[in-house]
Amino acid sequence: MPPFPTYTKQPWTETYSEIIDVRSPSEFVEDHIPGAINLPVLNDAERAEVGTIYKQVCPFAARKIGAALVSKNISQHLTQHFADKEKNYHPLIYCWRGGQRSNSMALVLTQIGWRVTLLEGGYKTYRAYVREQLQYLSEKFTYQILCGLTGSGKTHILHQMHKQGAQVLDLEALANHRGSLLGEEWEGTPSPQPSQKYFESLLLQQMQCLNPAEIVWIESESNKIGQVYLPPSLWEKMKQTSCVEIQLPIAARVQYLLQEYSHLTTHPDILKAKLEKLKSRYGKEKLNEWYQLIDAGKWELFVQDMLQFHYDQTYSKSIKRDFTKIERSLSIPDLSDSSLKALLKTLLANYVVVN
Repeated sequence: MPPFPTYTKQPWTETYSEIIDVRSPSEFVEDHIPGAINLPVLNDAERAEVGTIYKQVCPFAARKIGAALVSKNISQHLTQHFADKEKNYHPLIYCWRGGQRSNSMALVLTQIGWRVTLLEGGYKTYRAYVREQLQYLSEKFTYQILCGLTGSGKTHILHQMHKQGAQVLDLEALANHRGSLLGEEWEGTPSPQPSQKYFESLLLQQMQCLNPAEIVWIESESNKIGQVYLPPSLWEKMKQTSCVEIQLPIAARVQYLLQEYSHLTTHPDILKAKLEKLKSRYGKEKLNEWYQLIDAGKWELFVQDMLQFHYDQTYSKSIKRDFTKIERSLSIPDLSDSSLKALLKTLLANYVVVN
């Protein structure tokens, strides 16, 4: 007799052959368990159709049509995705609430003979876990904030620290945004930012890999990175944390930014469109000054003026408001290998292990 599916409310305590999200593609894109694959038993159009019939015609008719669609889709998954799975295959399956969609898939797979585990309560159980764990972990770690004016190479420095063994929480990488007006990642084939919920899933996944016995380094961010927000518990902890400020001459900052944002110089029309957002703050005359520098290819002058007129003022206000505990300022002449080596030696010697 084939086994019945087993149920769990704590899937993170076990290892599975695969984690299968059987919700529709749009539900999956909004958020899912990191590492899960999407094998929908109803696609978005089918789900909408069944829902409409359920409300406007009758639940019985909707269930008949839904069953036919679910059967068709599961059959397709069986002939494609599951065709080469071995006898010891053990998937975790979930849907929105742990209801009919996941149970339909689980029933078929257990009839074949595979050991199947269902997430009791479905995605809603997982989402509650994410919120709870972010609250807990945000308060569990000791942080150190790396701050400095725009162009000081904070992200680059954090990456170099990570290579040498320091713990780093790269919020901009998780948010797929550099955290400023021109910070959207769009070079080459643009990739959108994750949804708020999936950003939190990715954040939790990374925080679960951190060691609470060591300091966690974070860049001085706003509570909003592009279109996603930091969890309030993490943001409040960051504001209470002491900071190490990196100081770099403006000429070196200009050169670094021109190197890091080279895509903006090759797409001046996109750059101008982004700067339009500053018109209400600085006026048409200032915007035209920047446009003239762009048109003339005077990139060093443009970047320097942007720093002095916009970014440095914005940074100063945010630091005074959010990160008031500057414990130490470290000056370097540039971001060359030799300068970074000396800086990292100072940072790692004093701040890696929590006493």
